[in-house]
This record gives sequence, C-alpha cells and structure tokens, in this order.
Amino acid sequence: MEKATFGAGCFWHVEEVFRTAEGILSTQAGYMGGSKENPTYEEVCARTTGHAEVVQVTFDPARISYDELLRIFWDCHDPTQLNRQGADVGSNYRSVVFFHTPEQEARARASLAGEEVSGRHSGPIVTVIAPAGAFWRAEDYHQQYCARHGLSSCSF
Repeated sequence: MEKATFGAGCFWHVEEVFRTAEGILSTQAGYMGGSKENPTYEEVCARTTGHAEVVQVTFDPARISYDELLRIFWDCHDPTQLNRQGADVGSNYRSVVFFHTPEQEARARASLAGEEVSGRHSGPIVTVIAPAGAFWRAEDYHQQYCARHGLSSCSF
C-alpha cells in the first residue's frame, strides 16, 4: 500500500473523485503544507496557517498506478487557477501535488510537463509539486462529505 496527497480546491469534491476510483483503499480529507500543528478548518480558511486543503489517498499500486492518480488529479480541477478553484478563493485551495517518495516526485514532474504541452488547458499551469510534510486530518464532518450527504456530483 502507498500514500499520495493532492490539493485541488475544496477537499469534499477531490475526496469523492478519488474515493470512487478503482484501487483506492481509503481517503482522508485534511491539511498539509503549513506551519501550524493540528490546524482547524477555521484557521486554514482564514489563511493564517499556510496549509492547503488536501486529500490523502491510500492506494494499492497493483490495482491503480500513481500515474493514474495523477490523471485523476489533472482531470478533477483546473490547474491554471492560482490559489482558487471556481468560487473558492485563497491559498488553501491551491493546486498542489505533495510527493512522498523520490519516484512520486519524478512521476509528478513528468506528468506536469506532459500537461503543460498537452493543449488541454486554457493557460499556464500553476500547480506546485512539493515534498509531503505533516498531514493533519480534517474534522470528522469533512470526511466523505459528499457520500454522507448523498451528493452524486460534489463539485464546488
């Protein structure tokens, strides 16, 4: 089993997209990339901690590859929007791939390069690729929000 962590706007939507993919063992909404230990949702939304809303995915690499996870990541948000996704504005909604291993870093950078020349995006990609740091699990009411509320389409 391996872990991957992605920030692509509101974690409710991102978690639902990954949660329903084949080969995913678990997902958790949370926070990464900031300076405060154990931040709260309110602190992250106030942008006082530097964290991004992220989804940490535990996956079976025999059933889904990291490259396939990257494809899901690129497809579930607009990586050309700096510090926002749609109506959600702020650095906590930034587009970011947090890598856990040197192999993930190499795959993420290659994937980003491929996206930049793909012609699929309306402008320059602003996605950041950074080393994974401490993952802080979001409050229980954020976990599997879309599934618990019966939302088949959970885009924000």
